Amino acid sequence: MKFLDEAKIYISSGKGGPGCIGFHREKYVEFGGPDGGNGGKGGNVSFIAVDDLNTLIDFRYAQHFKAPSGQGGMGRNKTGPKGKNLVIKVPIGTEILDDDAETLLLDLVEPNKEYLFLKGGDGGFGNAHYKSSTNQAPRKSTPGWPGEERSVWLRLKLIADIGLIGLPNAGKSTFLSCVSAAKPKVADYPFTTLHPNLGVVHVGDREFVVADIPGLIEGASEGHGLGHRFLAHVERTSALLHLIDITQDDPADSYRTIRKEIEKYGDILKERTEIVALTKSDSLGDDLSEDQAKTFEEETGIKPYVISSLSKEGLKPLLFALHDEIYKKIDA
Repeated sequence: MKFLDEAKIYISSGKGGPGCIGFHREKYVEFGGPDGGNGGKGGNVSFIAVDDLNTLIDFRYAQHFKAPSGQGGMGRNKTGPKGKNLVIKVPIGTEILDDDAETLLLDLVEPNKEYLFLKGGDGGFGNAHYKSSTNQAPRKSTPGWPGEERSVWLRLKLIADIGLIGLPNAGKSTFLSCVSAAKPKVADYPFTTLHPNLGVVHVGDREFVVADIPGLIEGASEGHGLGHRFLAHVERTSALLHLIDITQDDPADSYRTIRKEIEKYGDILKERTEIVALTKSDSLGDDLSEDQAKTFEEETGIKPYVISSLSKEGLKPLLFALHDEIYKKIDA
């Protein structure tokens, strides 16, 4: 299934049905009074977040959503049937933004909770509504009230406990495929990952969700390489796991590049707890990997984990560190 994290849709609630002009007609009843019923109310439009969706791809092919209108009133004081409410299902973590793509209208983070968004128009009045002591045979009715129309943006922000960040080809997809059942595309070239992936990691008797987003580049916070959209996917995480390729000439410089983009993006990510790991230690061997880790710590002041996703070396301590970071907040 293709991944889509942004879509524009057009929605409208149903208009109310028109009122009816009618008079009671029955044998032996010479002067039947007005009995035109009111029109039915138009259908509402609501959103609901469900856990069996993880992409907005369906909204690429269906962009117009309209709730049914109410039906007209009928004789014998019968109100017309209401228009059926329209419920639009979206993935958990979807934001509803105004037409400017910036103003937040709804944030759907609670599963199976329905949010009323547009109300249907009220039905028109039939002539029975206008009967009075001075006008006992009114021939007046009103049309139904119009519904509401709006164009909105849907933007999906994945809900995960840990967000993987790093430059392209830092080993994020390989890490995710080794610690979870997720099967992202893995290859030895940059930008293998073109859309976010989620994986569930089991540690002891507990589990947590890791989001692997496409590799960031310099200028990502300003939208270069679609980085601004990708960074949004780790906004909801409890902590960030920063993976850095240990085989690079200067891992510390790579760290500073991504850190700069995180800080430019805003306080939301800048304040997240960050755990750093140097990947691909199997390519250098134990001694060289240890030297790189010491140099990195001297230049950044951060003691990194040293791991190899392929040989599984160093993964267990890292996973327990991630586990402790998540559950110390939950258990507090």
